[in-house]
Amino acid sequence: MKGILTNIITFMAVSVIFITGATDCHAQKRKKDKEKVSVQEVRKNLRSDGQTREETPEDKDSRRLAYFVEGEDTIYYDTITASKVYSRVPRQKGKEWRQYYRLVHNFSKAYPYALVAKKLVVEADSTIAADRLKGTKREKYISSVQKELFDVFEGQMRKLTVSQGALIMKLVDREVGKSSYNIIKGYKSSITAGFWQGIAKIFGSDLKKPYDPEGEDKEVEELVAIWEAGDFPALYWSLFWKDPPELPIPEKYL
Repeated sequence: MKGILTNIITFMAVSVIFITGATDCHAQKRKKDKEKVSVQEVRKNLRSDGQTREETPEDKDSRRLAYFVEGEDTIYYDTITASKVYSRVPRQKGKEWRQYYRLVHNFSKAYPYALVAKKLVVEADSTIAADRLKGTKREKYISSVQKELFDVFEGQMRKLTVSQGALIMKLVDREVGKSSYNIIKGYKSSITAGFWQGIAKIFGSDLKKPYDPEGEDKEVEELVAIWEAGDFPALYWSLFWKDPPELPIPEKYL
């Protein structure tokens, strides 16, 4: 596939992450199956009903089994979290299914990078604030981080598709709370942000477009919930009959 140079800025302004755009496809050959299932039905069955949060010291203490004494017997009891079962979905046809397959696959490639971006933005902001970096020192710091990111991630970014890059932009907005345009503007300048917005527009993207979890990005938000519940690998396997791709992200960025 012949690539065209487009861009997506995922990280703190600092870094313009380039993507080599290619035809969006995730074709996988499988045996034909006449059984048909609706996308809505699968999404309903796979949606996470629980909520995740960080474990607290109180949670650790609560691991001790409760008990009651009846006569001479001490009876321990506990509540077991319900298991989710993901059955293998036969390969489906139709436009709606093609779009869903593509979204799930693209999400598996995009969300890890959005989480990296979130971590880097927090670290950059903390460093700039703690060291009170201003003027030339601030610019030198941002440039040094930018160079490091290019060395580490440019090769990986060039293997992504245009749609995967656009999804990264949306997810960065979700995780960081700022659009890619505002990230670039904050770390670089309005001129730089305007330049990359123009490039993005050429390829059908918009660095200013906000993440919309209740509307256009509702399906993406569902995938985030499934990821946070730890169920995304099972979802991916149920659709593609194999594990999601492992991205070569160095441990220090995770």
